[in-house]
Parts: sequence; structure tokens; C-alpha cells
Amino acid sequence: MVNGNPIIEGFIEAIKLIVTLDPQVVEITLRSLYVSLSATFVATLIALPVGALIYFYEFRGKHAVVSTLQTLYALPTVIVGLLMFLLLSNIGPLGFLRLLYTPKGMIIAQTVLIVPLLMGLTVSALSGIDRDKRYTITALGANRFQTVATIIMEARFAVMSAVLLGFGRAIAEVGSVMIVGGNIRGATRVLTTAIALNTSMANYSMSIALGIILLAVALGVNITLSLVQRR
Repeated sequence: MVNGNPIIEGFIEAIKLIVTLDPQVVEITLRSLYVSLSATFVATLIALPVGALIYFYEFRGKHAVVSTLQTLYALPTVIVGLLMFLLLSNIGPLGFLRLLYTPKGMIIAQTVLIVPLLMGLTVSALSGIDRDKRYTITALGANRFQTVATIIMEARFAVMSAVLLGFGRAIAEVGSVMIVGGNIRGATRVLTTAIALNTSMANYSMSIALGIILLAVALGVNITLSLVQRR
């Protein structure tokens, strides 16, 4: 060990925390995965059918809707956190649900954050299917439902990529979960908020350990995304 260098010592201690499965590290990691996976699942259930409807049906203002969704890709996370805080707080219309400073509230915030991303990418994925193929499917006698189902299956790898991107944004998000969750130890603390807190407290070993785990998750998502896109 190189004495006197807090960064090197922090890395060494961080590896020890990970290898020994430090209870606090495990708890924060599992909570992060639970919140982000749940938000991604709920957002997928909402975004895929709505995105498909936007693509398959013509209506006035369709281009504006798609442009709005694409604009919301860059929606600031703190704005989502603020809006959800106002909705879920005691003074808000949903305050009676008592979801503020709970994992469920964090799931809602992350869902709201990534739904526009998944919707827009679903529309883009379906738009990438050759229109001649759509006409061929219809010409072969497929009804509307069969046509929609077939085209979605053709675009399944692009849709899977969209879902992975949504999960990647959710688990790396800090602004909204900090505001809605409150970063409460043992209750709502996740990887990103724990890293911010421990860094501010000069607890570098814990910050580095959690950062390594978060980086590993992000790398896993990127590798999976690359494999899906190759298909």
C-alpha cells in the first residue's frame, strides 16, 4: 500500500468493500437495481403501446408530438424531481398516497423521466422498418393486429436497445431521486446519491466502491446494447 495517498488507499479499501460484500454496499446496490429495473419495466409497459399507436395512426399534430418527445430526451432530471416533489408532497394532489421519500416515489420519478425516451425511440425503431414490408404483410391478407404485431417483431432488437438505453439513464440518474427519495440511509439511498454524499464527506473508499459498481452496471448495459444492435 502506498501510504499517504488517499486516492490509492481509497481504491484498495474500495476493492475490499466489494470483495467482502460489505452490507451497506450490497444494500445500496440492490436498491438501485430494484428502483431502476422497476421504473424501466413500468415505463416499457406504457411507452411501447403508446409509441406504436403514435407510429401506426395518422392524426393532426403527429409531427409535433414526435418532436416534443425528442425534445424531452434531454429533460433535466431536477425538473422531473421538482415536479414529482410538488405532486407527492403533503401540499400536492397526490400527497395522500404518502409516496414521498420512498422507493416507490423514486420509481415513479424515474418512470416519468424515461417514458418520453422510450416512446420516441419506439417510434424511431418502427420507422426503421421498410414500408414495402408493411405493404407486403397487408397484401398477404394480414389484419391490422397481425400487421402491427409482425412489424413490432421485426423491430424487436431496436426496441430492446431502447429499453436498455432507458435503464441506463434511470440507474445513472441522480437529480430526481435525490429530491423525491431524500437520500435516506437504509431507505432510499441509491448508488448515485450515495456516491455524491460520501464524496462530500471525504469517504472516498465507499464512493469509489459504489462508483466501480455503477460503472460495471453501465458497462454491462453497453455491452448488451452492442450485442443487441449487432442483431
